[in-house]
Parts: sequence; structure tokens; C-alpha cells
Amino acid sequence: QVQVVESGGGLVQPGGSLRLSCAASGRTFVMAPMGWFRQAPGKQRQWVAAIDRFRTATYGDSVKGRFTISRDNAKNTVYLQMDSLAPEDTAVYLCYFGATNQYWGQGIQVTVSS
Repeated sequence: QVQVVESGGGLVQPGGSLRLSCAASGRTFVMAPMGWFRQAPGKQRQWVAAIDRFRTATYGDSVKGRFTISRDNAKNTVYLQMDSLAPEDTAVYLCYFGATNQYWGQGIQVTVSS
């Protein structure tokens, strides 16, 4: 059974940084894309970033230039480095592994507030 667990969320002041991690267990995802979405209260789920098996990264317009996605295949883990955080980045962040068959984490809260 595949399990996906996010970590690294929390409270940060505007302008600060956080690094999210998301680890999968139960199967390998070396050939699979990985990525992040987020969902703020009262808003639709928003795609944040994705990284494919060639380590090509793509980003949503709202985070481009501030967030960096990376992956460690040996650890079956995807990361999201978030810099220059703003209050509008406050949301539950969810990671996923795979394309056709996707596996999702439960989500982790990120709050940007002074």
C-alpha cells in the first residue's frame, strides 16, 4: 500500500521561507512525475509546481520565481522550497506522485502571517 506524507509546514512571517517535503513509501516513483497543489479556505485547489522524471520543473504563475521544486529519487521524496512568502500563500499544501494513477498526501498547513 502506498503512503504519502508531507512535512515541513507551519507558521512563517511574510518574506520568510519554508521547505516542504513529501515522502512516498510502498512503491518507487523514479519514472513518475511529482508535484504540489494548494488549497486556501473558500478557494479552488490551485496547481503550484510539478517536476518530471527528467527533473524538468514547471510552476504556476503565482509562485514562479519564488518557489523551487526538486526531487530525490533515492528517497522517493519531492521538495518545495518556498521563499519570499506572502499572506496569499497561506493554504493547505498537497503533494502527489504519479500521472495516470496518482497518490496524494493528506496535506499540510502553511500559514504566512505577522
